Amino acid sequence: MSNVLLETKKVVKRFGGLVAVNKMDVVIEQGSICSIIGPNGAGKTTFFNTLTGIYKPEEGEIVFDGHHTIGLRPDQITDLHIARTFQNIRLFGSMTVLENIMVGMHTRLKQSGVDALLRTRKFREEEKKAFAKATELMEYVGLHGVGDELARNLPYGGQRRIEVARALASQPKLLLLDEPTAGMNPNETEDAIRLFRRVRDDLGITILLIEHDMRVVMGISERITVMDYGEKIAEGLPAEIRANKRVIEAYLGRGAATEIIA
Repeated sequence: MSNVLLETKKVVKRFGGLVAVNKMDVVIEQGSICSIIGPNGAGKTTFFNTLTGIYKPEEGEIVFDGHHTIGLRPDQITDLHIARTFQNIRLFGSMTVLENIMVGMHTRLKQSGVDALLRTRKFREEEKKAFAKATELMEYVGLHGVGDELARNLPYGGQRRIEVARALASQPKLLLLDEPTAGMNPNETEDAIRLFRRVRDDLGITILLIEHDMRVVMGISERITVMDYGEKIAEGLPAEIRANKRVIEAYLGRGAATEIIA
């Protein structure tokens, strides 16, 4: 399967006696948009954290683009072209929108500490290019004319877009989105869905998201993995997940499932 970008095999993450992720097998194909769903506490974010080096699994294997990643630091995994956003917005509120986006470029910049200290010609040229790229990404995610605004002054939906732009600044092949539409109003959610599709279609970036809004999941996902109590309990196409009795009982609940199917 030469188009496989990410594959995990029997990944296990424990916290003392608690098994937060238990033998997770996931295959993500290049150019796809996939989702991981499940009730609160199912282990979804913990699984994301194993993919990005925040947590080291006790067992299993993670292979991204031909590289075995278990044991690598988060910055080393970013170097491999994996980027993420977080469930809780993590911006530098006292920095401008453009400065926040430029932070995402640090792994791709070639300047040394000496260049930065002495503000050499190399430093100035690279900073100019980084500023131009950050402006381009700001516009791409739908933020117009706010580059000099402090990030904390933007509305919630705008801050989410900054996070996406900052992640894109690191030039990812795989973008992990942890509840990217949480707290958004319906219009912001629809805008976010359109943005994610453009990121995949325009930039060729593979997307894996955790999301609780089932209309988002069913509307954007090409394949869905369902977790419960740290384990994968189902996987398949949206139509298959809608009809899966175990998913209905463990995650959606009968009333919610009926609403979605209808």
